[in-house]
Amino acid sequence: MFDTRELGRRPGALKRVSRSVEAPRDLGNEVIGVPQGAPVELDLRLESVMDGVLVTGTARATLKGECVRCLEPLERELDSDFQELFAYPDADARVHDKDAGDDAEDEEDTLFLEDDLFDLESVLRDAVVLALPMQPVCQDDCPGLCSDCGARLADDPDHHHDAVDIRWAALQGLAGTVKDGEKDNMGGAEAGVDEKQEK
Repeated sequence: MFDTRELGRRPGALKRVSRSVEAPRDLGNEVIGVPQGAPVELDLRLESVMDGVLVTGTARATLKGECVRCLEPLERELDSDFQELFAYPDADARVHDKDAGDDAEDEEDTLFLEDDLFDLESVLRDAVVLALPMQPVCQDDCPGLCSDCGARLADDPDHHHDAVDIRWAALQGLAGTVKDGEKDNMGGAEAGVDEKQEK
């Protein structure tokens, strides 16, 4: 929660705030995020405007997660910028009269000050989650894991398996019998030719 009373509803009044807060729960996705309770550094600029307080800021935090290719743990530094208007409670009527043709959805998206205080958690959550990498990797050229045994390929670049595709196994057996049969047939054919030549 942040206090805006010092601005006193004077358009143009400005206040800068720097604060370290604890990360709320679930500040991330399934693969990467800010651990709950980890410090999030906030640099905010609070500016009083006609209808409320315009909050512009930057959030800095350390992300923790795992590489989507090799599942190794990784850490990243995140800088996320955001801007949001927190309206005065009585500004709702003025905005509604001014923009009578706007959708009801816009009204639902409006955030309001309560007793000159605003809660930044929802804005922070939106800014951080949208800035997260969707497919984080430990390095850009991470080769991932072996599909046969799960070994990490970055640790052993020459890793491979001489496995036979089971779909071709029957043909390989057939190829072996054909080679043996060809030799037998070839021997018989040559003998037959020699006999004809003798006659």
